[in-house]
Amino acid sequence: MDYYEISAALLADKIEVQRSSISHILSGRNKPSLDFVLKILKAFPEVELYWLLNGVGSFPKVAELKASAPTLFSDIETPEIKKNESKTIENQPNHDIERQIKENTDQEIESIVIFYKNGSFKNYRP
Repeated sequence: MDYYEISAALLADKIEVQRSSISHILSGRNKPSLDFVLKILKAFPEVELYWLLNGVGSFPKVAELKASAPTLFSDIETPEIKKNESKTIENQPNHDIERQIKENTDQEIESIVIFYKNGSFKNYRP
């Protein structure tokens, strides 16, 4: 609030929560819920989650990691798909997605996880 020079009432309006929720959190009466935290991150994408939860890190966010930096999935080999074989799997029933993935790999599928921008996810098992 200090960084943006906004009042508690304006913050409540911006993240679409009741003004009393902000008041209770600021006074220490209540702790913020996960829904509250997600609303802050949605309204203010420059807020770093770890900084918001623990006060560790930086605000606003520093530059994103470079694409060449190692990731959690760096060691996983992905099957090669020829350019003319690539197919979109959006807006298709789950069995069609499973069939298309199986056509492009030698391995059996255990599960398919879809992550949504709001932080939720769905896990599909064939």
